[in-house]
Amino acid sequence: MRRKHTILRDAAGASTSEPFEAGAARRRRRRSASAEALEAPLPAPSIETAELSPNDLRTLARDADVVGIAPVMPTRLVEPKAGGAAAAGAAAWGIAAVRADVSSFNGSGVTVAVLDTGIDAGHVAFQGVSLQQEDFSGSGNGDGNGHGTHCAGTIFGRDVNGTRIGIATGVQKALIGKVLKNDGHGDSDMIFRAIQWASNNGAHVISMSLGFDFPGLVDYLVNQEGLPVALATSAALEGYRGNLRMFDALMNMIQAQAAFGPGSVVVAAAGNESQRDVNPDFEIGAGLPAAADGVISVGALQQNGGALDIAPFSNTFPQISGPGVDIVSAKVGGGLRSLSGTSMACPHVAGVTALWWHAVRQMPVPHTASTVTARLFASARTDAFAAGVDVADRGVGLVTAP
Repeated sequence: MRRKHTILRDAAGASTSEPFEAGAARRRRRRSASAEALEAPLPAPSIETAELSPNDLRTLARDADVVGIAPVMPTRLVEPKAGGAAAAGAAAWGIAAVRADVSSFNGSGVTVAVLDTGIDAGHVAFQGVSLQQEDFSGSGNGDGNGHGTHCAGTIFGRDVNGTRIGIATGVQKALIGKVLKNDGHGDSDMIFRAIQWASNNGAHVISMSLGFDFPGLVDYLVNQEGLPVALATSAALEGYRGNLRMFDALMNMIQAQAAFGPGSVVVAAAGNESQRDVNPDFEIGAGLPAAADGVISVGALQQNGGALDIAPFSNTFPQISGPGVDIVSAKVGGGLRSLSGTSMACPHVAGVTALWWHAVRQMPVPHTASTVTARLFASARTDAFAAGVDVADRGVGLVTAP
């Protein structure tokens, strides 16, 4: 049976003969031969899509240019916990929590990419920002969902009716990749192509509040292709594994490119599938793309008196955490609204990352993504948490502005 696959190529690369293994093998070689890596040509990722049979997969895996191959999987936004229109004067508490309000940096000169449901470019929160929009979903630019607009507002939105909603209010250029349709669904190929586009267009920060839809793929294979549930689950698991390796391979290439330029810091929401409010042990691990090598996974925090606690829905094993409950940001059509989710925590980390880019570029240190990532992790605070918060739930700590 032929299925749609995403293919990642690199003219300087070589692969193994096993499907989905090319990127991992290449990554191992580079890490074990750093001296040779310095002499290697600049990676040139190229992404294409093709309908492939199992025999095609085996043949393609032997191609020296192929770094990764993965079945196209459904994706969806990390569904937020809905709130209403924000009350007049409602505070975006996350701004102060991450200390963006007292930072001397504002993200000036930093390019941010938001890969989501698009953006309401006419919203007052984005006046003065150059928005470069690219539609990968086939549904047209703009935001018929509202999720992308809310996330973008938290990262770089200007004040709305006297309320500050944005972390990095000095960002002047943003890349808006629409990788989810207005119903909040898309596929993995859209994401891979958008990441490549953002990286090629100089994004210093790439923010993704979305996840891979494993149950959705099982459902499709059962109901559309007629596979038995056990076989569909096995095929979906193999698809998930292939996409994890694809992400690892693509992130490895992006990181290798940073040796020749600033590079990109990629952040993603850990997911909202945990249910600690039902059972304290009901914790789900971070999923793709947050679980991929080289992607900073973000957990969500909530206010608990004068301290911060883990949001009950926040998936465990994030690398860092940010405010994610009752977050006030831009609403499609104008005004503000409040939403909760790791989707809302992720743009807090993306915005603070932009501030760290601004800061690092004024320091006598390498102006690279690895430097920014190191500063981001090293500055995370652990003194803001309520007693008993598990390190596995909050990562290195609360993201904090320079």
